[in-house]
Amino acid sequence: MTQKKQVHTMRQAIRWGDMAAFGHVNNTVYFRYMESGRIAFLEQAAGDLEIKGEGPVIVTAYCNFIRQLKYPGEIEIRTFAGPAGRSSFEVTHEIRMVDADGNADVVAAEGGGKVVWIDFAAEKSVPLPARVRELLPAE
Repeated sequence: MTQKKQVHTMRQAIRWGDMAAFGHVNNTVYFRYMESGRIAFLEQAAGDLEIKGEGPVIVTAYCNFIRQLKYPGEIEIRTFAGPAGRSSFEVTHEIRMVDADGNADVVAAEGGGKVVWIDFAAEKSVPLPARVRELLPAE
């Protein structure tokens, strides 16, 4: 089994605009929540993510929806990373509901994907930067 390491945790409010006409958070928004956690981790690991020739892209993404989220509310996004390959690593997320006491014990969704570091001009993968690699678990 692949080793995973929790690399980032953040909280954010559920926004009114996140809701679908059916009164719960739209399923596409869960991917935005995961993106927020992933980008916050990468900015922490690699610094500014402005396009300067190379950076991260997602090549796969998935989400398992477990419970509905509704406005108003708050969520906690826990981000986990797997071991580094030459130019990529797996990332997974838990989206948890925060209760009135501030606890985030209930998982509302689990998802993730594969992050690949690329040279944007060449449209080819390049080795992961050392500053990212050192934050990932060993195999």
